[in-house]
Amino acid sequence: MISRRRLMQLGLSTGAALALPAAAEDSPIGKLQSLKSKAVPITPAERQSRLEKARYLMQEHQLDALLVMAGTSLRYFTGIDWFESERFMVMALPAKSAPFYVSPAFEEGRCREQITNGLGDNSPDVRVWQEDQDPYPLVAQGLKDRGLATGTIGLEETFRYVFSAGVAKAAVQAKLTSATPVTAGCRMIKSSSELALMRLASQVTLSAYEAAYHSIKDGMTKPEFEDLIAQAHTKLGFPGGGDALVGEFAAFPHGSVTPQVIREGSLILVDGGCLVEGYNSDITRTFVFGKSTAKMNQVFEIVHNAQSTALKTARPGVECQSVDAAARKVVTDAGYGPDYKYFTHRVGHGMGLDGHEWPYLVRGNKTKLEPNMTFSDEPGIYIRGEFGVRLEDDMHITENGAELFTPQSPSLETPFAT
Repeated sequence: MISRRRLMQLGLSTGAALALPAAAEDSPIGKLQSLKSKAVPITPAERQSRLEKARYLMQEHQLDALLVMAGTSLRYFTGIDWFESERFMVMALPAKSAPFYVSPAFEEGRCREQITNGLGDNSPDVRVWQEDQDPYPLVAQGLKDRGLATGTIGLEETFRYVFSAGVAKAAVQAKLTSATPVTAGCRMIKSSSELALMRLASQVTLSAYEAAYHSIKDGMTKPEFEDLIAQAHTKLGFPGGGDALVGEFAAFPHGSVTPQVIREGSLILVDGGCLVEGYNSDITRTFVFGKSTAKMNQVFEIVHNAQSTALKTARPGVECQSVDAAARKVVTDAGYGPDYKYFTHRVGHGMGLDGHEWPYLVRGNKTKLEPNMTFSDEPGIYIRGEFGVRLEDDMHITENGAELFTPQSPSLETPFAT
């Protein structure tokens, strides 16, 4: 599934951001410099190592093969960036032999090109089907060729039912099951290359927010301010943007369609991110245009304390749910409880090639944190009819604790650390 944030980013990457008017060279946005040269792509060797880890986990979870369709897991393992449509395209990865691919015949050249570029494989096993043919027997035959006709086959979690039903009908002797322990098991732990891309993505988004913040004018509309954020991301070299919520509409965690205008004293919540080599940032800042009220400042300090507490709690061996509980206790003890009444969502989600991915910092999740997992750290308090405050930075689990990729926001009136 493509997240709300991912949809926004994809829209910008196809030209929406580029169509925006250019900022003056001496403006905060105009002064930004592209950071694109700092993004180091994932190498074919690293992707090959991912396939090997997947094979190891497949044997551990008694899977004979893995089927991965168009989406971020396919990109993760192979580098193939494929548009998801009604046409069936899949990678089959056996636990003990070479992968094979099933592709529309007219896409064979593009498929082979991307496999070569992504994995360094110059002679992949690509099996093609014409527009009037059924592709699923090609999967069944490929499994049979690998001695897996009666094997246990794991499907990546976003595998669409129409396609899984087709595979099941063709590969009647195979057992189809979930491959999430393998795909999530690989993707939850980030490499140093992935961490570098995510750190850069976070820094880009925070720089874009700061430049847009210094460009606010009284009477600016919500879309106008969002355009500034998109322009700033484009100037920095990456597709990205942010959803701005003004005043009472900041109490809607994921936005409102009601027209909004920024005035002196308006509280503004901005939630967004960018893509760097496919890797996401997800940053939220809340600030005031002008002077903040005592109540706004009080709520900000509670949320800031909750974010800091989540950061201090997160370390290897701690259960995911404990991080949420620690942050939620700060909010509740400060009078904004009970439970989800004002802090209406979990404290964080895993992230990487997807804006939201395994694992999640939420009650009931007993998964233990491990070094090089990455999450959002985003507590919030939302007071309907008044305002909302959320602070979100992206968090990396280290060997001994956790760190944020970006500095925490100091205050509503000085939202960017100097």
